[in-house]
Amino acid sequence: MANVEPLIQRTSRREKTDWSGSLIIASLAGAFGSSFLYGYNLSVVNAPTVYIKRFYNESWERRYGRVIDEGTITLLWSITVSIFSIGGLVGAIITTPIVKFFGRKHTLLINNVFAVVAALLMALCQLAGSFEMLLLGRIVMGIDAGVSLSALPIYLSEISPKEIRGSLGQVTAIFICIGVFTAQVLGLPEIFGNESRWPYLFGVIVVPSLIQVGILPFLPESPHYLLLEKNDKSGAEKAFRTFFGKDDVSHELEESEAQRDVKLESVLQLLRNRSVRWQIITVIITMACYQLCGLNAIWYYTNSIFSEAGISHKLIPYVTLSTSTVEILSAVSSGLAVERLGRRPLLIGGFGLMVVFFAILTVSLTFQNHAYWLPYLSIFCILAIIASFCIGPGGIPFVLTGEFFQQSQKPAAFMIAGTVNWVSNFSVGLLFPFIQK
Repeated sequence: MANVEPLIQRTSRREKTDWSGSLIIASLAGAFGSSFLYGYNLSVVNAPTVYIKRFYNESWERRYGRVIDEGTITLLWSITVSIFSIGGLVGAIITTPIVKFFGRKHTLLINNVFAVVAALLMALCQLAGSFEMLLLGRIVMGIDAGVSLSALPIYLSEISPKEIRGSLGQVTAIFICIGVFTAQVLGLPEIFGNESRWPYLFGVIVVPSLIQVGILPFLPESPHYLLLEKNDKSGAEKAFRTFFGKDDVSHELEESEAQRDVKLESVLQLLRNRSVRWQIITVIITMACYQLCGLNAIWYYTNSIFSEAGISHKLIPYVTLSTSTVEILSAVSSGLAVERLGRRPLLIGGFGLMVVFFAILTVSLTFQNHAYWLPYLSIFCILAIIASFCIGPGGIPFVLTGEFFQQSQKPAAFMIAGTVNWVSNFSVGLLFPFIQK
């Protein structure tokens, strides 16, 4: 563990570095078409749950002359939610060869094809009378998320100065929260959260993709990729200058050049490498806890959780907005504090607070019928759990994966992290409705 702690704590000794305009634009455009869509698709299925289940029943009855029994509809719905993670796992696995061949920026651009195809499949499923189109669209959208959540952290870590890499990495977490919030706003009954307009919730996915396609082509590729994969020293030098906002980038070029003769490690080679054993263990544990701590269950099934807590059905869509508001504020606060406090205190503190508030939530839900104020305590605990998660666990695992490994090890490391992330995500999405029952 001695190898890991200095890497986590080193940030407290870093000097202040300015953010260049190109770096800000690249991080915002990259995150808007990537992590934003991941967050959006985590939450988008929550508001129209009732209407989609009704659509499933109508389609089933039209084909087979009978309605779906309760157990089957619960299974079909949990598959609809969790199958997104199967696509994510596929995306995480295929990212390594794609980023090596096409580069980081172009991988993000090409990835938008998945988002557009998924949006069309899901938005037109009701018109076509085919719930299979919604399932297929969720898988394709998962592939988009799997690629973007691996390629985006690699891109951001390679275009940012070390001194602000942690803060820039938190952009991923912030935009995930903004995506969740946007899905909740658009899912209000007054907008798209009703029986006639719920397919539009899936159609708007094309907007962030088109914005990313319109911005990223005008920004440089990762300088590390240009130098080490394409042998384009002048292009790498220009990219460093653009992103770092300074003329003298000789030190950055030398650091990258030092890794030129190092071959990319495969996943198996990385797992056998004793020198990074604790880094791998740390990434696996933090990524697994990132999903298994239960936050995605809250995002997937917010309405049913609040319903179980005794909240009025009419108030639930508006109470739900408070969760994503807390997420955004906490993620921004974490981004501002991560370089001062370091990764380790925020991770331990965030998970520790989650333990406390989950314990209180369990008690309040158990005895909620004994006092009128207990449902409100449950709401407070859910908000506190979300805030605790976004303080550290919500974004730091992605930052650590980019910082713990050398250039030759990053693709394999992100494949390992992505696999753990998506398998855990799938488990939560599939099993939670049955655990809740």
